Amino acid sequence: MTSIISVIRKPFRYTFKNATLAIILINTAIFFLEKIFPQVQLYFSLNVYTCLGYKMFWQPFTYMFVHGSFSHVFFNMLGLFFFGLAVERAVGTKEFVLMYLFIGFAGGIFSLVFYWLFGMYAVFLMGASGAIYGILFSYAVLFPRNRVFIWGLIPVPAPILVIAYAAIEFFDQFLSFKDGVAHSVHLAGFAFAFLYFIARFGVNPIKVWKDAYR
Repeated sequence: MTSIISVIRKPFRYTFKNATLAIILINTAIFFLEKIFPQVQLYFSLNVYTCLGYKMFWQPFTYMFVHGSFSHVFFNMLGLFFFGLAVERAVGTKEFVLMYLFIGFAGGIFSLVFYWLFGMYAVFLMGASGAIYGILFSYAVLFPRNRVFIWGLIPVPAPILVIAYAAIEFFDQFLSFKDGVAHSVHLAGFAFAFLYFIARFGVNPIKVWKDAYR
């Protein structure tokens, strides 16, 4: 057991290669590719029927690189730019890429099971927001005393912002199933980021926040 934990928590050598910008460019390039070849959305977004019925098992990974509209990709990439760069500088590029892809992929697997259990076979999940919510959570753990300015005006401590978003997403998930927003994958992003800090760093985010505001 000790050896497994040591393997899971083995640190990477710190480097900073600006993977955040690379991920933004990849998402943007794929968005424009979708405009030329609309079938990209069908193959890359996550759908229970196509994933399981047509054996497109890559979809729990690829869904986070396709987006439905310009505003969808723009605001996702804007959030990734603001929070991703700070997180990547703090933990290093390799750790950041592992964190981002793990949260996004785990969120995809969770969503696949969720949609299958609830018979939501018509849903095509796409977008990086699940992974980005996980990065926002990570930002709040790494910088618990930092404040995020809502609309550029209202300063909110990062942990409070995460808790508020989590509450909003939870209630919206059960009150607004048909609003077109994947609330479940947003909540999964927070949950898997929490698990990442526990498993990978041995850090309890709740304790970090309590200690920061004693």
